[in-house]
Amino acid sequence: MNPVVSLHDSIATDEVIELYRANAWSAANKPGELMAALRNSHALATARIEGRLVGLANAISDGHLVVYFPHLLVHPEMQRRGIGRALMEAMLDRYRSFHQLMLIADGDALRFYEAMGFTQAGQTTPMWIYAGTDHR
Repeated sequence: MNPVVSLHDSIATDEVIELYRANAWSAANKPGELMAALRNSHALATARIEGRLVGLANAISDGHLVVYFPHLLVHPEMQRRGIGRALMEAMLDRYRSFHQLMLIADGDALRFYEAMGFTQAGQTTPMWIYAGTDHR
């Protein structure tokens, strides 16, 4: 079945936490903060199959020039079916006219984002102070 991808979809805490836990993302351990972050994103895209949340992506932006894509998740049972691509295409369509579209990727995600048109940002080095445990 093809997913239904939509921008500005409403989300419920239990379905979001299940998706984040299925992907072993530590943000699931802070459900209040996670839901506030998603609901206050500049844009939120969801993918559903028969009403079930199977993926989501969000964007943080100044609304004019720069957008950052912090989260793109697809349920592990539904990966490699074009859901992540559909979510990212929805985001790229929304922000195509922006000057700078940014994200941080590692591991297998690098090839996915390169296929979506992203390239390494010059000689930059991603840096962070990270409170999670899912990246080492």
